[in-house]
Amino acid sequence: MKKTNQLTLIAAFIAIGVVGASFLWFPTGIAQAYPVQHAINVISAIILGPVPTVIIAFGIGLVRNALGLGTLLAFPGGMIGALLAGLFYRYRKQISSAVIGEVVGTGMIGSLLSIPIARLVMGQTVGVFAFVPGFLVSSVLGAIIAALVAPKLLAYFKRHH
Repeated sequence: MKKTNQLTLIAAFIAIGVVGASFLWFPTGIAQAYPVQHAINVISAIILGPVPTVIIAFGIGLVRNALGLGTLLAFPGGMIGALLAGLFYRYRKQISSAVIGEVVGTGMIGSLLSIPIARLVMGQTVGVFAFVPGFLVSSVLGAIIAALVAPKLLAYFKRHH
């Protein structure tokens, strides 16, 4: 894929992630769920690979935070999920691998890495597993959305690139 096409897709995915976050979100205890972020992670991991997907997750988190639409918890969850989705897909070349990478990366690892951010930066005192349920619900829902959409997108990109 040409660099121009790749940069255009990165920008488009960031825009979709930011706009999608304002339409599809719900509270999950002390955190908020943004399934569009996780769907973007899986889809971009399949189309672009791990590094661009991490850049997209960072970009979505950065823009959402700059607009007051998110919290700092978007970074560990989104970026770890993006990385594992991309790496798992690169290794197995199956949509289900990207889905599993997203859920493990965000729902488990990212939720645990959010604890120190919540405590040290955001001033929230939370238990060790405080974010796991919300992050799991969000990442599973987003991954399911991606699993339904990704086959069509993957077929399109294979035909046109």
